[in-house]
Parts: sequence; structure tokens; C-alpha cells
Amino acid sequence: MQPPAREALAVARRSAVHLEMRDSYMRDDPTFVAWQDGLRPEPADRDSWWLSWHDVVNAAVARGVVVRRARIISEPISDYVRYEYDGTFANIAAGELVRWLPRRQTRDLALPGPDFWVFDDETVLFHHFTGDGQLDVDGREYVTDQALAKLCGAAFESVWQRAIPHEEYRPR
Repeated sequence: MQPPAREALAVARRSAVHLEMRDSYMRDDPTFVAWQDGLRPEPADRDSWWLSWHDVVNAAVARGVVVRRARIISEPISDYVRYEYDGTFANIAAGELVRWLPRRQTRDLALPGPDFWVFDDETVLFHHFTGDGQLDVDGREYVTDQALAKLCGAAFESVWQRAIPHEEYRPR
């Protein structure tokens, strides 16, 4: 399998945008299972939720990379999206900008099928998931193609312009 997004983010120079479009991912993730059992992250206890991913994001932002994440979600939201929502404070603490867009508001947007990252408007990382939300065995696909990066970047921007900043979004 190709390397995870953290490796591309670690060398990004200007920008990294991530578009998520599924209502659930890896439902057997131990942190999601613990959340379902009632464990909630405590923002005041940074050591309990700060991960190596947050270090990579924080380092990128510190060197001037703008890191943005947009999530297209169905409403009422799924348990998994509620879990993501509850943990988004950690993404923001690391330096990400996060927005939410209800799926009903995307009907006139042209969007690529899989979730993706675009790094520096040059490289696209597609994430291919199985039907039950697991990352496929060859689920990471890096593509360096200016036209494809431009297409995905434009799709992301169309979502970003409509999406609601995390601080303002109220799930239903």
C-alpha cells in the first residue's frame, strides 16, 4: 500500500486540502468503539487525545502550510459522524481548519467519487474504501497530474465555500 497522508503532509509547502464524503469509516476502530461505549475525549487532557497525526499537522501549519478539511455529511448525522464531530477539537488544536456541509446542499456540485487530499495543488491522494468503510488493501492512490489536481482542488473549493465552519455547525 502507498504511504499515508502524513508523509505527503510532512513535505507539503503551501497547502493541503482533504475532502471526506462518507458517513462512516472503519467502524471497528478502537477509539470509535470506546466512544460508542461512552468514552469522550477531554479537551483539557491533551495527552489523552494528541496523536502523532496532530504533530504532523502542527508542524506543517508552523511552516506556513494551510491545512483544510471539509466533510460532506448526511443529516441526521450517523453515530460515526457524531464521533468525528466530538473529536474535531483536536484537529483544530493542531491547526486544521474544518468545515461541514450537509449532503442535501451538494446536489449541484460535481465531486470525484472517492475521498481525497490535494497537496500543493500538485499531488492528489485518493482514499479507496470498501463498502463497510475499511480502507481497501490498496486503498491509497497517489496521482501527480496537474489537470486532476486542478479538478479535485476546484471540487474542494466548491464544497469549502458552502460549508459551515466547525465552530458554527450544529449537527442534527
